[in-house]
Amino acid sequence: MMDNTIFQLLLDEVVNHGASDLHLSCKCKPVIRMHGELVAMESYSITEESDLNSVISLVLNEKQSDVLKDKLSYDIGYSSDRGERYRINIYYERGSLALAIRWLNGEMQNFEELNLPAQLAELSRLKDGLVLMTGATGSGKTTALASVLNQINEYRPCHILTIEDPIEFIHENKMAVVHQREVGVDVLSFADAMRSALREDPDVVLVGEMRDLETMRAALMVAETGHLVFSTLHTNDAVGVIDRMIGAFPGAEQNNVRQQLSMVLRAVVTQTLVKNFNEDGRVPINEILWVNHAVSHLIREHKPEQIRSVMETGKDYGNQTLEQAIAARVINKEISMEQGLKLTTRAEQLKELVNLEQKRPVYSRRGNRT
Repeated sequence: MMDNTIFQLLLDEVVNHGASDLHLSCKCKPVIRMHGELVAMESYSITEESDLNSVISLVLNEKQSDVLKDKLSYDIGYSSDRGERYRINIYYERGSLALAIRWLNGEMQNFEELNLPAQLAELSRLKDGLVLMTGATGSGKTTALASVLNQINEYRPCHILTIEDPIEFIHENKMAVVHQREVGVDVLSFADAMRSALREDPDVVLVGEMRDLETMRAALMVAETGHLVFSTLHTNDAVGVIDRMIGAFPGAEQNNVRQQLSMVLRAVVTQTLVKNFNEDGRVPINEILWVNHAVSHLIREHKPEQIRSVMETGKDYGNQTLEQAIAARVINKEISMEQGLKLTTRAEQLKELVNLEQKRPVYSRRGNRT
């Protein structure tokens, strides 16, 4: 039987190995994810149904257990005996319980420590509008946005309101006043929290995820009324996210939404984590779209294919295509060319960018070519 001691030991293993996730499922050994790879924990016994039931009784109260039985899945934030924070998703597979446990490394890191592009620091200086951070599950979207909020918290006297499921990073009041609302604990849903947000006098709002149409509609309205809104979507393309968001609305609304989005969207950042050159860690690859007058016009006119051209030629304004981002990491020997080619469908363009940069002359401080 898996008691509290063994469960806490498993959670400690995640931290001690620098892993991101722990998976517990019936008739399998515990598995952790390290640098994107799954590794079985051979020193532990095979997990039985009774073990999983014991863990459920440790992390859920009676009311939460009833919701799990009714909805067949449940998300919850959890703190270990060591004070480490985790996000636990409990679900069923083939009629048996399973748990996916994400370690929420609560240590706030700045852009440099996260190895993010320097131009992303500009996100914290925005005063209004909508910023979207996109990428696959586990790509570090929440961590990157937490860093942005932390920077705002340190330098701007304002009211920051977060709506999360669950709360992953705890923000203490610094220069700003921060209130964090957890879905299922402090509020019923993202949409409910967004509808009431304006009555709570926020300057900055973080919506953990725009899961449904009502949340998207509310986020646009909050951004339109002069607030700064951050949120995430599960897409891997900075340009594609615009059409995806507009496409979520009924056809009769899409033209109005396109007009709204063209006015409030400030930036779209896509993030992917890939193995570094030495394969002992991961490096973020960021596609960045800063929305200027030209991009706003293209959104209004529904010409997404031309937005990429603006990104390709707008490097001086902070824009960065996926291929430009990959090329920079390859040239700096942070990732291998082989790894970079796996990330793009424009292999020839990537090779051309890398070759161009490698041929570019390097100047010394005196102006002499080296």
